[in-house]
Amino acid sequence: MSAGKSRIMYVEDKSGGLTGPARVGRVSFSKSGRSLSYGGRTFQSLAGRGSKANYFDVETGDHYWISGPRKDGADGLYGALTTPDMVDDDVAEEYWAQVRGLARPPT
Repeated sequence: MSAGKSRIMYVEDKSGGLTGPARVGRVSFSKSGRSLSYGGRTFQSLAGRGSKANYFDVETGDHYWISGPRKDGADGLYGALTTPDMVDDDVAEEYWAQVRGLARPPT
């Protein structure tokens, strides 16, 4: 995939039900904006056809909720709070300082 812009996003695996494993990390968008990549996977939009999900993994078909993180940390679709162990190391400083407005992660 030819890389376009990137940004920190919340990525939650919905393949097992309403909630699933989640990460906060840097997502890269394709030049067309129709797909994005994270963690070696490529995702395409469900274009409103998903139930509690907005993207699918193009290789597996698994559904995901991918969205911008929130200042209050309630990043999950149902307001699940992001914890320090969910944030990728390469974006941790930026996430906690610029997105959450905190000097350091909560303990």
